[in-house]
Amino acid sequence: MRVLVVEDEMDLLSVLSQTLREAGFAVDEASDGQTGLFKAQGADYDAIVLDLMLPRMNGWDLLKALRKTKKTPVLILTARDALPDRVKGLDSGADDYLTKPFELPELLARVRALIRRAAGQVTSTLLIRDVTIDTAQRCVHKDGQRVPLTPREYSLVELLALHKGKLVTRTMIYEHLFDEEDDSLSNLVDVHIAHVRQKLGRDFITTRRGEGYQLDG
Repeated sequence: MRVLVVEDEMDLLSVLSQTLREAGFAVDEASDGQTGLFKAQGADYDAIVLDLMLPRMNGWDLLKALRKTKKTPVLILTARDALPDRVKGLDSGADDYLTKPFELPELLARVRALIRRAAGQVTSTLLIRDVTIDTAQRCVHKDGQRVPLTPREYSLVELLALHKGKLVTRTMIYEHLFDEEDDSLSNLVDVHIAHVRQKLGRDFITTRRGEGYQLDG
C-alpha cells in the first residue's frame, strides 16, 4: 500500500517514512504544502499523513483543495491539539487526527485502520476461501498455517483482498505497491503474481486477460 507523508520537519519526515517503509508501505514524501497537494492530486494514494503547519500552503488549505477531487483517507499529524484546531481539521476533510508527540505503533495502527475503512472493511481480518489475511499483523495463513510472503507479495495480496470481487488493473497495482523512487521493471507484477500463486495456489488469483487480476470470495 502506498502512503504520502507531508511534513516540513525533516528529521520527523525521515523517521515517519522509514517507519512506514519498514512496516511494508511504499512511501512518497513532501516537505511543503504545494508539493504535497501536487503529489496527492497526481496519484491514488491509500492514505496521506499530513502536518498542518506547512510552508507554501498549510494543511487546512491543502485538504480543502484535495477534497474537490479526491477521497483519499487523511491522517492529520500536528502539535496543535486545541479543540478548535481538531474540529477545523476534521471539518476540512480529515479522517483522523493524531497530536505530537505520538507513538509510532499508534501511527501505524491508525494508517492501517484508515485504509481498511476506506475499503469498507470493519475488521483487520480478511477471509478469501481458505486464506486468512491479517492486516494488523501483515501476515497470511492458509488452512491455518502461516505462509511466508515478502513485504511486497503481502501488499499485493492485501490490495487484491481489499478489492475482493473487483477488477484490479496492472496500473492500480503499480500505483499502490511502488513509490515514486521505484525503477520498476515492466514484468515485476507478473513475477509477484506468480510467486503468490506458488504459495497460495494457482486458483487464488484470477487473471482477466488484457484487464488485470481479481480475487473471488
